[in-house]
Amino acid sequence: MAKPQKRYVCQACGSVATRWQGQCADCAEWNTMAEEASNVTVFSAKHNLRTGGRAIAMVGLDADIPLPKRWSTGIAEFDRALGGGLVPGSATLIGGDPGIGKSTLLLQAAARMALAGQSVAYISGEEAADQVRLRARRLGLGMAPVQLASATSVRDILTTMEKARPGLLVIDSIQTMHSDLIEGAPGTVSQVRASAQELIRFAKESGAALVLVGHVTKDGSIAGPRVLEHMVDTVLSFEGERSHQYRILRAVKNRFGGTDEIGVFAMAEEGLDEVANPSALFLTARGEGMSGATVFPAIEGTRPVLVEIQALTVRLQSGATPRRAVVGWDSGRLAMILAVLEARCGLSFSTAEVYLNIAGGYRVSDPAADMAVAAALVSALAERPVPTDCIAYGEVALSGEIRPVAHANLRLKEAAKLGFGKAWGPAGKDEKQAGMRVESFSTLGALVDHILGRR
Repeated sequence: MAKPQKRYVCQACGSVATRWQGQCADCAEWNTMAEEASNVTVFSAKHNLRTGGRAIAMVGLDADIPLPKRWSTGIAEFDRALGGGLVPGSATLIGGDPGIGKSTLLLQAAARMALAGQSVAYISGEEAADQVRLRARRLGLGMAPVQLASATSVRDILTTMEKARPGLLVIDSIQTMHSDLIEGAPGTVSQVRASAQELIRFAKESGAALVLVGHVTKDGSIAGPRVLEHMVDTVLSFEGERSHQYRILRAVKNRFGGTDEIGVFAMAEEGLDEVANPSALFLTARGEGMSGATVFPAIEGTRPVLVEIQALTVRLQSGATPRRAVVGWDSGRLAMILAVLEARCGLSFSTAEVYLNIAGGYRVSDPAADMAVAAALVSALAERPVPTDCIAYGEVALSGEIRPVAHANLRLKEAAKLGFGKAWGPAGKDEKQAGMRVESFSTLGALVDHILGRR
């Protein structure tokens, strides 16, 4: 019998080394190398692999194929993020911070699918079955015919599922699963990879829709080997601040649909409630004369979401180092906007602290928010309020030019629905669109002059 060889596997990226080291050479993470025993010997390909195999069937790219069948989860916002619902035989990975509501959302979806006649199995590796049952009762779903179990052995789970053959299988979570074919504790790279592979193989062969819950690291990425995200068909990210009531379910990867849709939920005592009009969550009541606040119409997939951008500037004594603090937006983008305002528009922020916040805990990555951020900064610095019935959108270039953005008409329509009557946008004709008066600006300097009353 071959002597077990020691190897050290990075718990962040799966890289293998023959000796321990403090920092992984591949992903540069510290203290992630863990020892694992391996009986695998190095394979040397001495035979010609061109013969002796089984011929595989080939199909043409132009062959007709039906669209994948989808099962509704009973939660419209969940279905939206999935691209229309769960696909039989697919594997979905959902990650998010602890306590964000992953288990609650999946329990609600499992219960609604079970009440609709689907066979559902919910396997928890972190809680006892009684704990899951108590949560279901608190959510008003105690009568749903969901089959519960608490287990961590993949062999035991698959043996049971071969007889039960559920339509939906929920594993909470993949980091707690253990395969007796692999040495190592649950949660290690080899265990997560092997357990996920066996569960996904069962889903593909049986036609069950598999949903895996994954832990996340401090930076928000799903813990475990990166290959785990490549193995599944769909990766969903459950985002939100625990101090805020809203939650956003975003598709990071989807082999059966787009990755540009989001589902919006609000956390309540009875569980997660769907939010049909998310703009109402992220707009605060603003009074007349409030400076440093603008409204930006963001686009998430095909859904416009209006959010409020708040800015505050505080003058400092000479010699003090000003602070820049951002919540919900890219700090590098803020530095760029401040540089353009100073270099192209003659405004000085060098002696002022700058604070920028996206109301409601929402995160904005749309470059069309540049103009709204710039307007909020100028308004805060000059203490001149932006009209309360006005929205702003447009991308700012380093030259100070304001560039057009996509889906302008969709943004205007959503703003008009919520009672806004005016819009500041990129260069174009000053005209009425979607029931709103659009005022165009070709440069950021022109916008600054307008806010400061220079024209």
